Amino acid sequence: MKPRLLLCLLVCLAQFALSAAETWPDALSRMPLGTNVTQLNRTNCVGIMLRAFQSNDVVKALIFMPGATDEFYFFRRARAELSASPASLLDAVSALTNQTLIRATFRPPLLLLHTSEDLLEPAFKIEHQPTADKIKQARFVAHGVYNDRDWDYLRKVLKSSLRTDMRPPWRSRDSWHFYRNSFAAWNLTGWEALEATALAEETTFTVRPKQVVFEMDTRPRIAPKLEAFPH
Repeated sequence: MKPRLLLCLLVCLAQFALSAAETWPDALSRMPLGTNVTQLNRTNCVGIMLRAFQSNDVVKALIFMPGATDEFYFFRRARAELSASPASLLDAVSALTNQTLIRATFRPPLLLLHTSEDLLEPAFKIEHQPTADKIKQARFVAHGVYNDRDWDYLRKVLKSSLRTDMRPPWRSRDSWHFYRNSFAAWNLTGWEALEATALAEETTFTVRPKQVVFEMDTRPRIAPKLEAFPH
């Protein structure tokens, strides 16, 4: 095959691969939400959506960040109607982003449901690179659904799967003000699991020799603007 013809073929194949690449909406559109779901509210939304999240090649975790869960459980003002029947997980995300203050941001491979109050980049420090490298090579549980789970629950899962000590210790006062975790995940690496946990519970983490220490994330935040609330 002539070099010029080969080059053209490779360019065409590359363009085809890019055009065929799946997006996160594509992935979620194939995930059934469940039968007879017509409204998302504080009593059903988080559980239904986390259980509907399936394994795929694009999104590895669906995370309700603290701002999003506050809209349901603290402010009690998030509610969305579903027009599609049967609805998909994408329909649910679209309903939330169109009818509430909740927004969706894909931070590969994590899909974040959040408000303007949430910080979308996890804060961390690495004080011991060998421990960080070990965690990056480790695997989290193949599939996990954590609906309103506290730090003590996640600590046990993280410690067991990553074979690294996790602080604060069990029943420590230092974790009392951590948000409760609400996320579902498939096939996360160890490092992705740390980031998912930090984003879900509004914490930072520091990697030290043979341990990871989580602390409250005290970075300043901006409260959601009520005038942006859909009518």
